[in-house]
Amino acid sequence: MVAQLSVSVSEAGLPVTYGIEGVVQVFTCPQRHFFTTVMAQALRVAAQGSGVMILQFLKGGIQTGVEHPIQLGQHLTWWRPALQRCLGQGDSITAQEKAAVRELWQHLQTTVQDGQYRLVVLDEVSVAIQLGVLSEAEVLDFLKNRPRTLDVMLTGPEMPESLLAIADQVTELRRLI
Repeated sequence: MVAQLSVSVSEAGLPVTYGIEGVVQVFTCPQRHFFTTVMAQALRVAAQGSGVMILQFLKGGIQTGVEHPIQLGQHLTWWRPALQRCLGQGDSITAQEKAAVRELWQHLQTTVQDGQYRLVVLDEVSVAIQLGVLSEAEVLDFLKNRPRTLDVMLTGPEMPESLLAIADQVTELRRLI
């Protein structure tokens, strides 16, 4: 015989906003690399019905920018800045390109506050920091002040020590196949 006990949230003494606390995961390697495991996890979370936001700070192309996200299924939204080209380590960045990446960063700041997303992927955020487009301090501030249940995945080579220190999990890919 199975007995069930039904207890309301208020009777259980848990706050109404109770939920599993989000984690910060870092995926890094010595050079730029596409992290298949990051994308697989993002797709898995979206397939389970939770909102996923992917931001590729350095990838441009046709019809990009905060007004033109790529929607994969119902729950995965993919943004790129309004750039005409892809940016890389050592590139000189124009004021217009920096403004496009900054616009995407500001979009992230406001969009995650509505609670629609469970996972945010900040792709090549370390390179954006190295290029001087984002500051290490503002990325740290975002991580410390994000919604409590939001998971964040950071990718990129040469991840700053401060971001590694705040991470709950660090994965370093040492051998590329």
